Amino acid sequence: MAQNTNQQVYPLGPESKEPRSDEESGSKTSAEELKRKKRIKLALYIAVFAVFQTIVILVFALIVMRVKTPKVRLGNDVTFHNVTTGNSTSPSFDINFTTQLRVKNANFGPYKYDSTIATFMYNGVTVGQVTIPKGNAGLRSTKKVGVTLNVHSKDLPSSANLAGDLERGLLMLNSHAKLSGKVELMFIMKKKKSVEMNCTMTVNLSSKEIHSMICE
Repeated sequence: MAQNTNQQVYPLGPESKEPRSDEESGSKTSAEELKRKKRIKLALYIAVFAVFQTIVILVFALIVMRVKTPKVRLGNDVTFHNVTTGNSTSPSFDINFTTQLRVKNANFGPYKYDSTIATFMYNGVTVGQVTIPKGNAGLRSTKKVGVTLNVHSKDLPSSANLAGDLERGLLMLNSHAKLSGKVELMFIMKKKKSVEMNCTMTVNLSSKEIHSMICE
């Protein structure tokens, strides 16, 4: 009896597909690298912003918030209204003039000062005074205060120096004033500041002009 050589073939189950591990790993690595680069870029931006903020704060503190002492000086624009002098045997002087007192404020805020008195002296003796009214020098500006005064030799002791000065035609006057006030910054900080004026003015009695003006 012939044997049946045909063998029944049973189909195998569906072929299992191997995971595409290389592609998935590469994709995952690329995503992580992209995130890492974003984090680095963000950290860099934050660092740059922090440095910029630090620079701004330093500049603000060192320049804007730094309180500088104002300066006060006599101006060179002096107008003489009357110049009367004696002679070598009876030396004297009586002078009326108008000048300007200038308050220079270099701060980023106004300088408010109180009323004071400016004193003019000859050889250390007071020969005239004038009141400087209270005022306000604006931020980074110069306040000009016009004053008119009279200086005379009535209170001077007898001195040969005056006769010699009158003969040369040059009269040297020293002036002094002290301003007291406050510098106001950003409407939140006020700091007291006092400033002194010390000027030496030499008057040409013949031409009735300022020969020289020196302020410390």
